[in-house]
Amino acid sequence: MFTGIVTQVGTVTGAVANAGGLELTIAAGYADLEAGESVAVDGACLTVERATPEAFSVHVVRTSMERTSFADYRPCRRVNLERALRVGDRLGGHLVQGHVDGIGTIDAETDRDDARLLNLRVPKDIAHVSISLGSITVDGVSLTVNAKPAPDIIQVSLIPFTLQHTTLGERRAGDRVHLEADTIGKYVRAFLKEREQ
Repeated sequence: MFTGIVTQVGTVTGAVANAGGLELTIAAGYADLEAGESVAVDGACLTVERATPEAFSVHVVRTSMERTSFADYRPCRRVNLERALRVGDRLGGHLVQGHVDGIGTIDAETDRDDARLLNLRVPKDIAHVSISLGSITVDGVSLTVNAKPAPDIIQVSLIPFTLQHTTLGERRAGDRVHLEADTIGKYVRAFLKEREQ
């Protein structure tokens, strides 16, 4: 379980196809990270296979490759990182499972006063459970849905701190991002669908 509060921005130093999946090596300063821990990499929960004070490696399995954009990752790409939540930690964002529900595309970006507005074109399943002022995770970052300008468009507002301390400040129109819809919304929709059958 995660919160969507990015604790570090790491850099991919290796991306090697391996056993039908992908092995990623990421430079990061988690000095006490251990093998077996979970780390959210751009919002996807991955298990650490090897760790040093300067870097760690994870294996992205085929099923994760199919629902993420990890196949496009290359050395030098910067990624948002968050270690798993510990009991008693502050829940600064919202409850995030680290399960990427789909890929969104940045449809438009606009600077307004001290914030940047991103319009994200999202899959139908994610749009259905997203509401204004609800939560959504974009590349591992907990954000509030600012508006829904169209049925398949979700708008988020990025504050200066988010632009400076995550990779979202580097994203431009046309870029693809990992999305995790609000957990509560997904459960409510699943229960309602079952009742309709």
